[in-house]
Amino acid sequence: MEVDEYRRYDGLGLAALIRSGEVSREEVLAAACSAIEAGNPRLAAVVRTRFERARAEGRQIDGDAPFAGVPTLTKDLLMAIGGEPLAFGSASMASWQAPEDSTLVARLREAGLAILGQTVTPELGLMGITEPRAFPHPVNPWNSAHSPGGSSGGAAAAVAGGLVPLAMAGDGGGSIRIPASYCGLFGLKPSRGRVPLGPMHAEVWQGAVVEHAVTRSVRDSAALLDVTNGMDEGAPYPVRREQGFLAALERPPEPLRVAVSLGESMGTSLGTVLDAQVRQAVEQAAKTLEGLGHHVEWAEPPVDGERLADSYLTLYLGHLTADLAWISQQTGVAVSRLDIEPSTRAIARLGSSLPVRDYELAKRYWNEASRAMGAFHRDFDMLLMPVAAAPAPRLGELYPPPARERLMSLLAVPGIARLALKAGMLKQLARDALARTPFTQLANLTGQPAMSLPLHVTPAGLPVGVQLIGAMGDERRLLALASQVEAERPWAQHLPRLV
Repeated sequence: MEVDEYRRYDGLGLAALIRSGEVSREEVLAAACSAIEAGNPRLAAVVRTRFERARAEGRQIDGDAPFAGVPTLTKDLLMAIGGEPLAFGSASMASWQAPEDSTLVARLREAGLAILGQTVTPELGLMGITEPRAFPHPVNPWNSAHSPGGSSGGAAAAVAGGLVPLAMAGDGGGSIRIPASYCGLFGLKPSRGRVPLGPMHAEVWQGAVVEHAVTRSVRDSAALLDVTNGMDEGAPYPVRREQGFLAALERPPEPLRVAVSLGESMGTSLGTVLDAQVRQAVEQAAKTLEGLGHHVEWAEPPVDGERLADSYLTLYLGHLTADLAWISQQTGVAVSRLDIEPSTRAIARLGSSLPVRDYELAKRYWNEASRAMGAFHRDFDMLLMPVAAAPAPRLGELYPPPARERLMSLLAVPGIARLALKAGMLKQLARDALARTPFTQLANLTGQPAMSLPLHVTPAGLPVGVQLIGAMGDERRLLALASQVEAERPWAQHLPRLV
């Protein structure tokens, strides 16, 4: 199989070729390795490869597995491969090796996927861009001067660039949907607890984080969810293994009630300015849904954007402090001496000064937002919104400049971090971190499933995704709707797969 032919297929398409005997697993694997070797020097999406191990593992794959022989990549964050490096995008973990497979990785193996390597992530997955100090910075395949987003930026660059048909990703505040939007891919964030994080983790960021994938096709995402969903032993949420996500694509959904919003309730307090191309993308998506027989109505989600951002950032600060303590335990290096980025250290200092009361009050707002959205979904089946306020930023545009890092280093002075919090630095952090992407955290806080659909490309040649949020546990209808839209407006043929 030649690389150009390999790039024409999604994951299930490759699996069908292998099952029919038209190509062998070995030929597909060789084409994938060639695609990575040829494309990664430009894309910088893959941080490390494991070709020989994948070849050895491929000989053990069950030929009846749904993705038997299909290449993929995991993310260098949370997705542990036993006995192999997992750096979390940080120099502080560069030599650390995971003691065992994560549950997700084990299920990928059972599904027949060949894991060829790991994709780049920002340090500890903290940013909506992927520009870690310790590793190369992936570029957007549509325009190499622009970012693929984050934190699953390496995964999105790899799929949009034709290295693999699907790559694993994680989403704690939009980290599947934002890269999917920037890179013209389909990206589903499942409901809270749908995909287990064990055995090393029970929940991450108080349950805001969930793992899945970025894909070229809706059907790959649905079939993957069929094989990865369901709690593992000791999981904190009683989410039983379910089937029928791929089967849900066999027929279009019944006419749905779709609320449409430009996200003013979430972005106004942060100073968000919506790009005209994003507005156009949302309006065109609304027309497409209406043309498919769905009822479309403009309605604002009942949430307080400022409280939402404050709540999200408060939990983010607290968890980062705990994460650094865990890294210190794992590596035997004192927190004060960890090789981490200046912005990471500064944010952790704020977190260490955060009162426990404020942390708990922030978490309680998650419940308020969840209840409000539960009531909202009595009137509407789906909510259509932007994913981000603008197309992909230029590389380096959103990383803290040296002057800001020098200022944040003052937080090392005893007492300054606590004073900074009292002076409103949390709100300034929210404006800095979320002004461009204030629309995705809602689904993480409430736990609802959400997806980015690649329905628009700007005149400058950059993709713009639109977001659809469903009620808790309603992945089947989301996927069915996505498949219906994909049939109406096919997007995979436009991907810049030639690298």
